[in-house]
Amino acid sequence: MDTVIGSIDTCNPATGDICRPPNGTVSTVQTSPPAHSTTISPCDATLGRYLARRLVEIGVTDVFSVPGDFNLTLLDHLIAEPSLKLIGCCNELNAGYAADGYARSRGVGACVVTFTVGGLSVLNAIAGAYSENLPLICIVGGPNSNDYGTSRILHHTIGLPDFTQELRCFQAVTCYQAVINNLEEAHELIDTAISTALKESKPVYISISCNLPAIPMPTFSRHPVPFSLAPKVSNLMGLDAAVEAAAEFLNRAVKPVLVGGPKMRVAKAAEAFVELADASGYGVAVMPSAKGQVPEHHKHFIGTYWGAVSTAFCAEIVESADAYLFAGPIFNDYSSVGYSLLLKKEKAIIVQPDRVTIGNGPAFGCVLMKDFLSGLAKRINHNNTAYENYHRIFVPEGKPLRENPKEPLRVNVLFQHIQNLLSSETAVLAETGDSWFNCQKLKLPEGCGYEFQMQYGSIGWSVGATLGYAQAIPNKRVIACIGDGSFQVTAQDVSTMIRCGQKTIIFLINNGGYTIEVEIHDGPYNVIKNWNYTAFVEAIHNGEGKCWTAKVRCEDELVKAISTATNEEKESFCFIEVIVHKDDTSKELLEWGSRVSAANSRPPNPQ
Repeated sequence: MDTVIGSIDTCNPATGDICRPPNGTVSTVQTSPPAHSTTISPCDATLGRYLARRLVEIGVTDVFSVPGDFNLTLLDHLIAEPSLKLIGCCNELNAGYAADGYARSRGVGACVVTFTVGGLSVLNAIAGAYSENLPLICIVGGPNSNDYGTSRILHHTIGLPDFTQELRCFQAVTCYQAVINNLEEAHELIDTAISTALKESKPVYISISCNLPAIPMPTFSRHPVPFSLAPKVSNLMGLDAAVEAAAEFLNRAVKPVLVGGPKMRVAKAAEAFVELADASGYGVAVMPSAKGQVPEHHKHFIGTYWGAVSTAFCAEIVESADAYLFAGPIFNDYSSVGYSLLLKKEKAIIVQPDRVTIGNGPAFGCVLMKDFLSGLAKRINHNNTAYENYHRIFVPEGKPLRENPKEPLRVNVLFQHIQNLLSSETAVLAETGDSWFNCQKLKLPEGCGYEFQMQYGSIGWSVGATLGYAQAIPNKRVIACIGDGSFQVTAQDVSTMIRCGQKTIIFLINNGGYTIEVEIHDGPYNVIKNWNYTAFVEAIHNGEGKCWTAKVRCEDELVKAISTATNEEKESFCFIEVIVHKDDTSKELLEWGSRVSAANSRPPNPQ
C-alpha cells in the first residue's frame, strides 16, 4: 500500500507535536487519508501560499529564516499560512542549524534565506545535514525572473552576470535543486523537490524568483493532493538469501554481538534492530553517533562501542567476539579513533540501508536493512554468551573524588549532576568537543532524546540545533552541553530561544579554549578571549522574555543553580556557565586526541 505524507488535517494535534517520528527515525510518513479537495480563494492561490501548505502537510510548522530583499514577498506568504510559524534567526548559519535540529525531531525541517549572501552563508549547515542524512528544505529568494538570461549584474552576487554560482555550490550538498523563475513549472518543481528530500532523506534546494510568490495562478487554486510515496521494497530472493547466509554465519558463532550504527536512522530500522536484539540475546552496543537510537534500558545493552574510548567493558566484549553484526555503521577517522579499531572483516556482517555484506563475501544488494533485521530475528538462535561475559566482568562506575563542596568544580562532577537531570521529558544535545565524550557516558532513561553531529563535526552546531530541536518538541526540556569556543561561533541565537519562550537549559563549559583541538595538536591559536558569558546572555535578554543565568565555580553553586533551573525557573530559558580548569578533560578525549593526531600526522607514502 502506498503511504501518504501527512495531510493538513492530520498534522495539527493540540500539543503541537506534529508528525513527530519515534526517536531514531527521520520519516514523516503517515498512513492517513488524503485531505478533502476544496477551492482556494484567488488571493491565496499563489506560489508562496502553495509552498506554505506543502510544508505544513509534511509536518513542518516552523520555518527558520533570515529576511533579505529577495525573499521578503515570499516570507509574507509563508506568514499568511495559519499553521506555519516563521522563526526569525540572527544569521543564516544558525537558521540552517535550527532546521537541522528540527529535522532530527520532526523528521523534516526548512529554512528560508536570500540570494547568494544568504545561500552561501547557510551552505555549511546544509552540508552538515547532508552528512547526517536529514531531509531539509532550503528555500532561497532568488532574482527577479526578468533578470535571468540577461547581462545584468545584481547586488548580492560576486559582480558577474552569472546567477548560477549559488546553485553550483548547492549541487554538492543537496540531492535535488529547483530554480523556479516561471510560474508554469513551479507546481511540479516544488512537489519534486519536497518529495525527493523525503525519499532520499537529504537536503534539497529551492530558489524562487522574488517577483513570483504573490502572483495568483490557477494551478494553485485547489488544496494540493497529499504526497503518495511508494515505499522502497527489498528484492525478496536477495532478502531470503541474505537472511539465510547471515543466520548460518551467526548461529555457528560462540559469542556474537550486535552494534547499532547511525544509518539506522535513515533506514528507519531502529525497531527492527531491537526486535533482533530481543530474539538473539546478544550483547547490544551502539556506535557513538547512534546513541539515542537504541534504548539503553534494553536488558542486553552493554554501552557505546568507540574503540579505545568505548564505555567501560564494551570494547573488550565487542572486539573479542567471534562475530559481530554492525547495522548502519560509518567507519571514519573519528568513529574509528584514528583507524585503530581492533575489528576483523571476516568476523563482521555489515548491514547498510540497502545492502548486506557477510565477512569477506558474499554481498547482497537491494535488501533493506529493516527487512533484513526483522527477517533475521526469526531465524537466529538465542545466544547470550557475550552479554553474560560482559555481566561477569562489569564493575559499576565509581564516583568522582570529592574533598570539599566548595573546591573548584570538575567536569566529571558536573556530568554526574547532569545525569540526575535526565528523564523521559528531557533531551540531550552535545556540542562538538569534550561534550562528545562526557555525554556518551550519560545513561539515557527511556524516552530521553539524544543528538550530536559527529560525521560533520562543525563547532557551533549545537546552538542553532538546540533552537530547532526545542521548537520542534516543546513538551521536552532540552539540555545542551556546549563548550565556550563552540558557543562563540553561534552564540547570537540564544536571543531567538528566549524570544520563542523556550525552556532549554544550556550548560556553558568555560575552560578557556578549544580543548578538543588542544588534545589533537596544541598551539596558541587554541586559546580564546574569555567572555563574561552570563553577562552576555543577560544583555541579549534585555528584560524581555523568561531568562535566568548563573555562573558556578564549585559543586555547591552548581547544586543550587540546578535546583533553581528545575524549580522556580523551570519555565524559563536557563543558562549556567560552569567555570572549570583549562586542562580538565575526559580521559577519553586524551586517548582519542592522541590517536587522531597520529592519524593526521602520517607521513606521505613513498612516491
